[in-house]
Amino acid sequence: MARQLAAKVEVAALGHLEQLETRSDPDRDPRGRTVATAYLGLIPSHVDPALPEDTAWHPVEALPATAFDHGSIVGSALRRLRSKLSYTNVGFALAPPEFTVAELREIYVAALGYDVTATNLQRVLLRRGVLEATGEQAPPGRSGGRPAALYRFAAPELEVTDPFAVFRPPATRPAGPRGS
Repeated sequence: MARQLAAKVEVAALGHLEQLETRSDPDRDPRGRTVATAYLGLIPSHVDPALPEDTAWHPVEALPATAFDHGSIVGSALRRLRSKLSYTNVGFALAPPEFTVAELREIYVAALGYDVTATNLQRVLLRRGVLEATGEQAPPGRSGGRPAALYRFAAPELEVTDPFAVFRPPATRPAGPRGS
């Protein structure tokens, strides 16, 4: 599968690839019964693969209409990614080799679809042994300030880091007095 994907979008630096699901619903394709096996492929944020003219990147929340059940397959892939970010180190497949916690936070926010704090993300991933400090610092940004520490993922292959963990969107609190 990685070879087929690389032939289509020139993705030599695929960070992670796994089989997502196989679909065989007789009505999924109006032209006739078609069995499809879908894969979840992740590309690190620093990689910018060349795409054919008929192919484009789209944010998941702005995905154009898709054929057949392909939109549902994208939804399955997004749920899988969000779930795996909770209990594995799969973030290694989305991040550059070295990064600041703020840069990693942006990747997690984009993938999870809700805000996470850099402090909590760093605390959780360090506690699980997912991240390690490189001992280096990023150069200060345009506004100056203190240089940020650089990190990398401790393992560049998929590992379960906490089988019982779940990242959840922040709870919404009901309006009105407590207890009512």
